[in-house]
Amino acid sequence: MTKPNPFELTSTLVAIPSVSFEEAAIVDFLQERLDKIPWLETSRIGDNLISKTEMGKSHRLLLGGHTDTVPANNNSEPHLEGDTLWGLGAADMKGGLAVMLSLAESVPDPSFDMTYLFYAREEVAAEHSGLKEIDSSNPNLLDADLALLGEPTSGTVEAGCQGTMRFVLELKGERAHTARPWMGNNAIHRLDKVLTVLNEYKERRPVVEGCEYREALQAVRIEGGVAGNVVPDTVALTINHRVAPDRDLEEAEDFIRGLFLPILTPEDQLILVDSAPPAKPGLSNSMLASMIGKHDLQVQAKLGWTDVAFFDQRGIPAANFGPGDATLAHMQDERVTKPAIDSCYLVLKSLIENGL
Repeated sequence: MTKPNPFELTSTLVAIPSVSFEEAAIVDFLQERLDKIPWLETSRIGDNLISKTEMGKSHRLLLGGHTDTVPANNNSEPHLEGDTLWGLGAADMKGGLAVMLSLAESVPDPSFDMTYLFYAREEVAAEHSGLKEIDSSNPNLLDADLALLGEPTSGTVEAGCQGTMRFVLELKGERAHTARPWMGNNAIHRLDKVLTVLNEYKERRPVVEGCEYREALQAVRIEGGVAGNVVPDTVALTINHRVAPDRDLEEAEDFIRGLFLPILTPEDQLILVDSAPPAKPGLSNSMLASMIGKHDLQVQAKLGWTDVAFFDQRGIPAANFGPGDATLAHMQDERVTKPAIDSCYLVLKSLIENGL
């Protein structure tokens, strides 16, 4: 068996364009490799690949990662200098994919039954996610006792994730000529009380399973105005709320509505336009606890939202663990290092080969 080289494989994957909705080429490449592995059964659903062992083990570990990238920004070609690889998707998350494929090819007798999941369209709206496509077609393919997603975490375990909610607050007023504003009611001026609520918001920082999360409430978009000489009769403010995993979305929505209720009139509207649930840390899972303990891995809360929530909602503990720096994701100078990839590969290989 050829010794795996996940860093070199990362460069190969970066060289294959895979912007969201244009992932067929990289999926074809991955499928060709996976189909040659005799201990795996590979299924393809659209541009999603699910490779599984069926060895009758007592536990199943799922390693997952998305194949798509954001659009290129003069960084579509891989560029190698020493132990550093630059290029679109190097950190988010072709380094993680390379680790997964290398493990799939090099561990024929795992301690757990394994599922290697390569799914499409994570970088766009959740309604397009390949995970939902698989779930609709054959949800049993996603069963596992633990899911580890190879998002860039700099080799730390990022436990659970915060949920995200987006509201549109529509305030009403009354139009008038700007020469006679007392005859109307300026809807934009009414935002002063809303902005006071936002500025005085005290973030919650709950600790869940030893991980400190940090909720947030931010105005992210404003729309209003009719003409340069018209007092506006409506304004719309988009607000984003990050939800820690000690609350569900219904509790969070009630909380947000309670904040703004005192300043709203019957004509105003606070509309929840989309949401994604938080995920619990899952640190009591025996496989995850073993991996953390044996390698003395750092653990921190995931403040952003990731697809670990998809698995948590299905009762499957999940965490993020992968090579690369998340702060470089989507940047023009996105990059990943060989030590980061090799370290992640060796930690996961130890878990898969040696078990609990």
